[in-house]
Amino acid sequence: MVFSSPIFVFAFLPILLAVYSVTPRGLSNLVLLAASLVFYAWGEPIFVLLMLGSVGANYLFGLAISSSSVTPESKRIALFAAILTNLLILTNYKYFGFLAENLAELSGGAIDFRALAPERMPLGISFFTFQAMSYVIDLYRGVCPAVRNPLDLALYISLFPQLVAGPIVCYGDVAQELKDRRVTFTLFSAGVRRFIQGLGKKVLIANVLSVTADQVFDAAPDSLGASQAWCGLVCYALQIYYDFSGYSDMAVGLGLMFGFHFIENFNAPYSARSLTDFWRRWHISLSHWFRDYLYIPLGGNRGSAFRTYANLFTVFFFCGLWHGASWNFVLWGLFHGTFLVLERAGLGGVLERLPVLAGHVYMLFVVLLSWVLFRAPDVTSAWTFYKSLFFGGLRIDLAASPIGYANLLTRMVLVVAVACCVPWDVLSARLVVRSRALLETRIGRLLAASSNVGGACLYCAILITSLVGLTAATHNPFIYFRF
Repeated sequence: MVFSSPIFVFAFLPILLAVYSVTPRGLSNLVLLAASLVFYAWGEPIFVLLMLGSVGANYLFGLAISSSSVTPESKRIALFAAILTNLLILTNYKYFGFLAENLAELSGGAIDFRALAPERMPLGISFFTFQAMSYVIDLYRGVCPAVRNPLDLALYISLFPQLVAGPIVCYGDVAQELKDRRVTFTLFSAGVRRFIQGLGKKVLIANVLSVTADQVFDAAPDSLGASQAWCGLVCYALQIYYDFSGYSDMAVGLGLMFGFHFIENFNAPYSARSLTDFWRRWHISLSHWFRDYLYIPLGGNRGSAFRTYANLFTVFFFCGLWHGASWNFVLWGLFHGTFLVLERAGLGGVLERLPVLAGHVYMLFVVLLSWVLFRAPDVTSAWTFYKSLFFGGLRIDLAASPIGYANLLTRMVLVVAVACCVPWDVLSARLVVRSRALLETRIGRLLAASSNVGGACLYCAILITSLVGLTAATHNPFIYFRF
């Protein structure tokens, strides 16, 4: 079950909101926990036991780490055991098959454990494992107190709004709200608006663009012209942004509906002017996790330049591997790591002296090229696609042109998608400041009221159109579903 599925929008969420609204505050966590387990078990009835086992293990490790009667050495051992347990769970279900396949190839088939690899990967295992690890590490650092009620930890790890695709939430950020939170009308309405915004991104933009992206990437490599390949790549770049940011918006909105404030996961990443800036804006919760729990412990940028570069490469090697058990993802991570090192080594200073537009063009070009590795099924396919991008030539026949793959609806959505990538709120900040005097007048208040009415109508239109699209859709992919 995902947020953009009819069963969630028309059944699960309305029923839960109705039950939650009449639930005493003392039982609200229990209701949310039960709902979260039902949400997870809907698609993973067996693996819900694995998640509960992870909760139980990290709860016990947390008690050991925070116990005042335990020696510092024992606390370090408990922390090491907790991290190792979490990584073993993640490795077994997500990376065992990848490791076994490469080991079999290196040994010429003499060592072959591929038959022992799990057939399926638990839903959202990368997300709830990283949250569990952040909990025990923060306990060891003294950042947050240990959870005494195991149900609170279970809710933190399994909370359905951010369970499947994040954002990755540190325990300290929601610890107080797990104990005491209030859902006001203002908070709830903000959550509804945010959910609708995310649903519109997913259904009305990402789903439409995915059709063209899939057609291009699934086509025979030698049949792609350059214009066609670039069209498919741009569609995919926008699809993955609106797919993932839309899901994050829905997660943040659902959190607000139940009184939780989650970290923002995106901040107009395609408006960045460097790769460094891009990673401050893209999948922010993951960037923060790797910064706080890997990059800084490795030494960050406190050592020599060589050590800093090595730390960056290490972080982005694991960042790529986190996204998937494939050499494509590893190369994708190292690709980004290479440009981040180049920017730290001097390219960043050059970009700052260039016009802003030059930085945007550079960033978009590099990010677009990296998405080929992310989308292609293997390294060979990625290389072939790169050749189509730069050496595919110009083709004038209809079937080989972007028009053959992008119909009128897709081209209209492309225009809207590109326009919505621009942070208009930031660009219009000066205009807002200059208009403040007008807003304080009676005419200004009237204009603001009419704007609110117009905004409400717009959200209703997005919701209705999205729901119609959901009920009629035969193509409703979710890219980050597998992570």
